[in-house]
This record gives sequence, structure tokens and C-alpha cells, in this order.
Amino acid sequence: MSETNQTAVMIANIVPLIFVFAVFYFLVIRPQQKTRKEHEGMLKGLDKNDEIVTSSGIHGTIVGIKDDTVLLRIADNVKIEIQKSAIASRKKN
Repeated sequence: MSETNQTAVMIANIVPLIFVFAVFYFLVIRPQQKTRKEHEGMLKGLDKNDEIVTSSGIHGTIVGIKDDTVLLRIADNVKIEIQKSAIASRKKN
């Protein structure tokens, strides 16, 4: 085979790999990055008296906020401290 043919074969072998990576990026990686950024923005915007749901399904109201944790009231006279990362969503008021 000549050098030109070898180069053409190499390019023909690489193009499908690039296509698969591009599809993977737009269908998997990019949506995950968008979701992660939205979740981080929601965590930064938390405030006292926000009603939230944790990733384990606990519903409560924020009564205190620290750097990495929040104090959550889940019933009368029942408060727990949880990691901010355990907060799944903010309830709609």
C-alpha cells in the first residue's frame, strides 16, 4: 500500500470514533453538566424557611445554614443537620 492509501485508511477508521464521541457528548455529558450546574445554583440560592426535599425523601424546612450543612426542621421540635449535597430539590410554594 502506498502512504496515501494508509493515511486514507487511518482517517476512515478515526472518523466513526469521532462521530461516536460527539454523539456521546451531546446525549450524555452535556445534559449531565447542565443538570449539575442547575443543582449547584439551587444549593447556593437556599435560604431560611425554604421547604426542601432530600435525596432520601425527607421533607422539611430550613432553619439554619452553614457552609456545607443545613439544619432542617422535619416536625415540631425535631431538627436534623444534613449535608447540602443531600438536598434534591426545593419545593414549589
